[in-house]
Amino acid sequence: MPQADENQQLTLLLGSWEGPLDVLLMLARAQKVDLAQISIVALVDQYLAFIASARNLRLELAADYLVMAAWLAYLKSCLLLPSDPAADPDPHDLAARLQHQLARLDAMRDAGARLMARDRAGVDTFRRRHPEGLRATVRPAYAASLFDVLSAYGNIRTRRDRPAYAPRRRDVFGLDDALARLARLVGRDWTDLTAYLPAAPDEAFRRSALASSFVAALELTRQGRAELTQADAFTPVLVRSRG
Repeated sequence: MPQADENQQLTLLLGSWEGPLDVLLMLARAQKVDLAQISIVALVDQYLAFIASARNLRLELAADYLVMAAWLAYLKSCLLLPSDPAADPDPHDLAARLQHQLARLDAMRDAGARLMARDRAGVDTFRRRHPEGLRATVRPAYAASLFDVLSAYGNIRTRRDRPAYAPRRRDVFGLDDALARLARLVGRDWTDLTAYLPAAPDEAFRRSALASSFVAALELTRQGRAELTQADAFTPVLVRSRG
């Protein structure tokens, strides 16, 4: 049986643990200090050592690991050099942002671990099933008086049998006819206006003729062809011709 190479190690690829930030979080936890107080320089050294050991083991590293290593090496050099007020971006600001990202990742992992540790339906807990043969029967109960029933029925019949409104056409005495009649019949003596009304077949036609004749008398007066007078309120209206 061939001997195993001492450099060979068991490598596990877990779907929930991958990426440069996960490596940084694992290394930061190894410092056993608060994530807000970790040493970024020491963390960079640990990450670069991890990359170097991975290369020695001939592991295929993804491009994002190498990009993170180059960026961390640049950040370490900026932190070790004397601070430059004109540097943009500020390396200390970049280090603080990295600490914030690690703290967020740590909080998400803790929340996910607590969520997955809860009991799962169908695995740890089971819902109660309905017994066989149990069937729910629903019988609606309506509470309404006789007046409510009759009112509802009456409203339905009213909406369904509502007749269409068609006003009855009535014969009226037009204003043009009244004006022509007065201009032809009015004389020089004062005469009651009702004497010039045409024969009315009904009361509605008589009221229409009276209104049209009164307006016609006013129009003739405005034109200077007639005169109107009334002794008192509710007394007959007298009219005569001027000319």
